[in-house]
Amino acid sequence: MKRPPIVESRDRSALAGLYAPGWAPNEDVVASVTKILRDVRSRGDEALCDYARRFDDPSFTLERLRVPLPSLEEARTFVPSDVAAGLQLARERVLAFHARQRIPDMEYDERDGSRYAVLVRPLASIGAYVPGGTASLPSSAIMTTVPAKLAGVERVVVATPPMRGERGVNPAILFACVLCGVDELYAVGGAQAIAALAYGTSKIAPVDKIVGPGSVWVTEAKRQVFGVVGIDGLAGPSEVLVVADESSQPELVAGEMLAQAEHDAYARVATVSASRDMLERVSDVLASSPQTQRSEIVSRVFDERAWLIHARNDEEILEVIDRFAPEHLSIQTREPMRFVPRVRHAGAIFVGPSTPVAAGDYIAGTNHVLPTAGAARFASGLRLADFMRTMSLVEYSDARMQQDADVLASLADFEGLPAHAQSARMRKR
Repeated sequence: MKRPPIVESRDRSALAGLYAPGWAPNEDVVASVTKILRDVRSRGDEALCDYARRFDDPSFTLERLRVPLPSLEEARTFVPSDVAAGLQLARERVLAFHARQRIPDMEYDERDGSRYAVLVRPLASIGAYVPGGTASLPSSAIMTTVPAKLAGVERVVVATPPMRGERGVNPAILFACVLCGVDELYAVGGAQAIAALAYGTSKIAPVDKIVGPGSVWVTEAKRQVFGVVGIDGLAGPSEVLVVADESSQPELVAGEMLAQAEHDAYARVATVSASRDMLERVSDVLASSPQTQRSEIVSRVFDERAWLIHARNDEEILEVIDRFAPEHLSIQTREPMRFVPRVRHAGAIFVGPSTPVAAGDYIAGTNHVLPTAGAARFASGLRLADFMRTMSLVEYSDARMQQDADVLASLADFEGLPAHAQSARMRKR
């Protein structure tokens, strides 16, 4: 495998690919997704069936679109016992972590008797997209549906690509959906799934928000339907930045880069360190890494989107972190917590050599649906609040209305809104 170059943190041109922000699919993807969205909106279930036959299973029929949800006992027989146990542990941990994120209503009264509040309410319905293509991700079913159920969402829907076979979708995804209390499961993938969740068809009612990771077509579809529905964000290819020093174990540092590289051929992986010797040792480990079933994908990443970054000091390391705003930040230094208070931009932080990023992907309990492509500058990972919305409430006392009427009317007059002004004046005695 090709060794990543060791570059200086001050060399902005060498790091341009690492720092490139934003969602930017090519024009063919945008046009293709636009066509699929229009087609599903126009032809509904018939279009879904046609796309399933083209992309997934030539024998797909409309009767297979909605997947029956068996009992938990039956669903458990669909997967190996160790996988079932792992998914159950993941659910418990995700539930525990997200339960601590509850936001209570905020209410208070002013001395004059006026009342204010922020009321927190769950969304009515959400659609979770669960990838099932090159890598089927039952863990994503847990990450997206457990917080939704915990928030009190009444209708939780999952869409995942169809598979050949009696169960219609990946058995582990089916088990995860049953385990998490999903209300509806549909065998539909790609941009067409996003179209169905956003616009609805005769068999799939539309939802209020769509969450979950997916391919470039899925993500572009989410971008195009935003406004018709809410979305959690635009999840691009995976990213990791490892912070290392002379005390780090090069095998563990390289391991994090390799782990993220196997997600996607367009992943971005990097290590930053003030120790050039450590970077060279990491490079040696990468060069001798063994072949796996995803080595072709990993090699493409290390050919074009992998960096070993030499920084002079902590300030330059922190600058790299904040400019990259990585999806995953792994801090494997002697004193990792001294960096944490100064990190502003990261999707999730994994502290110390005993904390692999993969723990966050599966069973740590934190959410693995995270901002990418620099979005950690302004966005957060999926959390309980994403399945809720707030409403402000105000109840004026008569005393406050008498006090505010003239000021309110004056401001409305100034902005050229006479009916607004009159609504204040008519309440003054």
